[in-house]
Amino acid sequence: MLEVRGVSAGYGGFRALSDVSLEVRAGEAVAVIGPNGAGKTTLLRVISKLIPASAGEIVMTGVKLADVPPEKVVELGIAHVPENRRLFPRLTVEENLRMGAFVPAARARFRERLEFVYALFPRLRERRDQLAGTMSGGEQQMCAIGRALMSGPRLLLMDEPSAGLAPVIVQQVFELVRRIRAEGYTVLIVEQNVQQVLRVVDRAYLLEVGGIRLAGSAAELLASDAIRRSYLGL
Repeated sequence: MLEVRGVSAGYGGFRALSDVSLEVRAGEAVAVIGPNGAGKTTLLRVISKLIPASAGEIVMTGVKLADVPPEKVVELGIAHVPENRRLFPRLTVEENLRMGAFVPAARARFRERLEFVYALFPRLRERRDQLAGTMSGGEQQMCAIGRALMSGPRLLLMDEPSAGLAPVIVQQVFELVRRIRAEGYTVLIVEQNVQQVLRVVDRAYLLEVGGIRLAGSAAELLASDAIRRSYLGL
């Protein structure tokens, strides 16, 4: 479904990604793990065309993203759940969800998509008229994921969904990821919480200092001495 081939990118004179290649097949959940500052968020921003790649190419379902204007990426089937959720705090839950259905195909199916999201996350139905900024961190993450799902994406990008949340809420967030997987969505998730994320994905890539250092199944990476030593404290 998604192929990233030799991609490099950065900010000004700083290169955050260098010759990164990975793939995500339809129906998979794939993680990109690594330390803070490794380039994980930059990778997702390049895929969703928030920033340009300086080299390489990205192909989504046979379409080169270089040929797609940034505002058309969502119509191609890519939805991005950004780091720190980025909700509209003074809008209600349902108004935030409506913002996720702005592309023409999603607008035409708004009620259907809304019912799907409320069935997946019943708490959002209960909070539909509440201002998003007044909800708990876990509820806000639900809303951010729901907003992305409103477009009916083929590929869901999730950027550090557990960041800044209390441990008990982190457990809830990874349960949300499991539920999304159970619905058959294809997911690419970047995450620093290595132990948790490797328990909910099929495969993973280790990104360090802007490059892929290790790749394999989630079980292989969990068993890797390098991962266990550096990221699991074992």
